[in-house]
Amino acid sequence: MIEVRDLQVRYGDRVVADVPELDVGAGECVAIVGESGSGKSTTLLSLLGLIPDATVSGHVTVCGVDVMTAAPRRLREIRGARVALVMQSPQAALSPATRLGVLMRRALKLHGVGRPAEIMAEALEAVLLDREILRRYPHEVSGGQAQRFAIALAIALGAEVILADEPTSALDVTVQAEVVGVLRRLRRDRGLALLLVSHDLALVSTIADRVLVMRDGVVVESGPAAKVLADPDHPYTRELLEALP
Repeated sequence: MIEVRDLQVRYGDRVVADVPELDVGAGECVAIVGESGSGKSTTLLSLLGLIPDATVSGHVTVCGVDVMTAAPRRLREIRGARVALVMQSPQAALSPATRLGVLMRRALKLHGVGRPAEIMAEALEAVLLDREILRRYPHEVSGGQAQRFAIALAIALGAEVILADEPTSALDVTVQAEVVGVLRRLRRDRGLALLLVSHDLALVSTIADRVLVMRDGVVVESGPAAKVLADPDHPYTRELLEALP
């Protein structure tokens, strides 16, 4: 679903992200971890061609589309419909004057998805949300509900890949578990591919199959999550693990 080789993102002479290899298959979760400013989010956004002011090079294929050479119209077609981006604070991306149901129906119409009522109901059920939430405005839902609504929107649009940028960092522990449970279930039941950006190694250990550790824009370690998080090779990874409470 995602194939990256020799990705570099530059601002002038400064390399802010250098990723030699990154693959995410159907039903798989790969996590990118590291401290703030390590290049995690930059890497994520580059997979959808969403860093217009930077110089991006390398090979990036997402859902069979060559992101580096695709026309802007082709990229717009896969964004949301096949690849969904779930941000850290989804409420900030929602119009405060628009009910959630209106927002979802507009998105479905924009991407030409038929049977909107049925699709919306199925998507909300998949993330354990009641249909009543569609009558609410963004400020009337909790952070966890907003995250699950963002995931439901991705499901309704038929996304095969979810790129999640710190999806649980602003949530309390109980709600974090709910969101992670939803993502884990979607991987299992729908074969969803998940690329997760996080600084929370405890969270990553519960869901990721493989881990990339980034520092100062460079991948310093990568491999199976069980190996990297239990017996890391790089001193920086050990520092991150030692910083866990």
